Amino acid sequence: MFSYIDERIRKVLEEKGRIRTVAGAGGLRLAMIGPIPLPVMDPSSGQEKMLDWYPFVRRTELEEVDGIARGLRDGRPDGLLRLVSSFMCVNSVLVHGDLGQHPRPLVRVHSCCMTSDVFGSMRCDCGPQLRESWRRIFGEGAGALVYMSGHEGRGIGLWAKGVTYLLQDMGQDTYQANESLGLPADSRDFTDAAVALRHLLRPGAAIRLLTNNPMKVDHMRSGGIDVVEQVELVAGVTRHNLRYLHAKRGRGHGFGSLPAPEDQGKG
Repeated sequence: MFSYIDERIRKVLEEKGRIRTVAGAGGLRLAMIGPIPLPVMDPSSGQEKMLDWYPFVRRTELEEVDGIARGLRDGRPDGLLRLVSSFMCVNSVLVHGDLGQHPRPLVRVHSCCMTSDVFGSMRCDCGPQLRESWRRIFGEGAGALVYMSGHEGRGIGLWAKGVTYLLQDMGQDTYQANESLGLPADSRDFTDAAVALRHLLRPGAAIRLLTNNPMKVDHMRSGGIDVVEQVELVAGVTRHNLRYLHAKRGRGHGFGSLPAPEDQGKG
């Protein structure tokens, strides 16, 4: 709700270089905070790892929320209602190791999936992909993961995603279910991720992108990121998500061999 920063606090953080504006192509600007030290546990090794966390938002969204907050502090009667109903999508870059010194770091751009990342659902492969990405990044000693918080259900949101699950259980695949609601099969945009990464990578650096999705590669390259390798990421294949994985392969996602989908598989 109160997704703004008091101007006095902002000034202190700007003086310390902890809030900055990052410019991209076409006038796109991001506001980025960090680095924020974030100790985490690597479940694959049982060892503590340290990440640098960089939350980032579109500058236009931040300025809109800041303007509403200023009006609220000035006593505008509609300020609270406008602030509660405002929207600001906060994404994150999580960096492990010295990213600025790595010539070809391993990078994962991961779309939010609460059902799998948090709840542990096996209807898709997102949670296992997230964990496998960290295992590989930690194994290399340096890399980054960009977590796109507004990409639930390939951009349709958690509520609509719940409806699509019911449609999938009636026989539709994951893309058809989105389209049945009059929504795009995939409405995600990874442009912001490319802008944030360009700011953190050393000049001239290339990345190896952990993905099966050619659209992510295209968006990174159009955003000025040199993707020298698309690294396949297959994890968490179960009978519950085989139909889902075959549907993704039918839409251009690169996979190795997959078992045939079972009739009782959902998703």
